[in-house]
Amino acid sequence: MSAPSAVESAAPAVVEIRGLTKIFRDFWRRPKVRAVDGLDLEVRPGEIFGLLGPNGSGKTTTLKIMLGLLFPSGGEVRVFGRPPHDIATKRRIGYLPEESALYGYLTPRETLDFYGRLFALPAAPRRERAGQLLRMVGLAHAAERPVGEFSKGMSRRIGLAQALINDPELVVLDEPTAGLDPIGCRQIKDLMLALARRGKTIVLSSHLLADVEDVCDRIVILYNGRIRAQGGVTDLLEKKDLTRITVPAVPAETLRAVIGMLRESTGRAPEVEHPTMDLEHFFLQVVEEAHRSSQAPSGVGRADGTARYLDGREAGRGN
Repeated sequence: MSAPSAVESAAPAVVEIRGLTKIFRDFWRRPKVRAVDGLDLEVRPGEIFGLLGPNGSGKTTTLKIMLGLLFPSGGEVRVFGRPPHDIATKRRIGYLPEESALYGYLTPRETLDFYGRLFALPAAPRRERAGQLLRMVGLAHAAERPVGEFSKGMSRRIGLAQALINDPELVVLDEPTAGLDPIGCRQIKDLMLALARRGKTIVLSSHLLADVEDVCDRIVILYNGRIRAQGGVTDLLEKKDLTRITVPAVPAETLRAVIGMLRESTGRAPEVEHPTMDLEHFFLQVVEEAHRSSQAPSGVGRADGTARYLDGREAGRGN
């Protein structure tokens, strides 16, 4: 994670939301649920922005209004300075919904070709981007299998690929790691960080708080459609009344002397423990060793970096 530069901070916000309200009504137009209640927020260029909250807090409703899929009951939303239902604005957005709705009889290559056609990409860039994306999500070996045969995790990978086929400037991800194994989760997080480094803006909604903590620059936490906390991840989580010191292994007598000095200075004994590797990194280490000794994968294969066109390394870009 990296804080936006002064130039990025001065640039116009990619998403601006002011006083957003959404009320769902019943058949007789009577107010039924106030899903979003006077929401104010903005998303800056090049940042990974986390939208958090329990079920029913208004996260998905906010995303759908941002994408022009729902109309607000009140307030104002601007994406790239335009209303979210503006067609030219939609061309600059990639979206992975919470549930990937794919045509089961199409192959991954045909799926990406279909979405590329929706963005009017010429045939040659469509084919090239589809190949790069399939390698990127680790499904090049399954490019000709019907998507209907895929597991949920494999379908999510294809969903992510289709969200990037148009080389979007704003990527909206709703529970992107749902159904993925730890390898897939790590790859998705690495991809988000790589896209942000390339100047793309990402809005992420997820219930997996560890994933959010790993990648997001700023977050908001919603409850009943209102913001209850917001700010930089480090600022919100830092315990300013405690200090952690990490040193190499030292002789026992040295450690006792240091503990004694700290106890005398602070009036309490410090906690002493050996640092541990988190389970995600341990799991990935074990699987990487297994990969090196295994044959062809039956499910997801090894991901092949970030698609070249997402880094501007594609000749004759189509959009």
